[in-house]
Amino acid sequence: MSRVNIDLTWSGFSLRLLFALILVLATYNPSGKSYFHWVLSAIEPLAISPVLAICGILICIGWVIYIRATMASLGVLGLLLATVLFACVVWLFVDLGWLSVSNVSAFSWVALSGLALMLAVGMSWSHIRRRLSGQVSTDDVET
Repeated sequence: MSRVNIDLTWSGFSLRLLFALILVLATYNPSGKSYFHWVLSAIEPLAISPVLAICGILICIGWVIYIRATMASLGVLGLLLATVLFACVVWLFVDLGWLSVSNVSAFSWVALSGLALMLAVGMSWSHIRRRLSGQVSTDDVET
């Protein structure tokens, strides 16, 4: 039986972060070019198409994958701590004058990026925990 390399690398984490960013920003972003805005424009004339429905299903699948993995690895407490840490970092940016609360668009981009970062950490957490503690976590057991 050959051993599969399951070590977390920077490129592996970067890919998880890239896909999380794509998922979050495809769902909604302040530019007006997102699935959310696409649905809003299709609801008014009732022009919901099969392509719109398929894209919505694919986005839902992506969210289920990321949220399940994040909840399984971080749990409610870990997710709460990550959210509070991110909120404090945003507070620090506002306090330092790097981010303005009145600039809703910039604030939205930061919040969406933070959400994507938390999802990527959630997808990678079992690798990070194994590297920090030496403990291996398994969800599936082969018989």
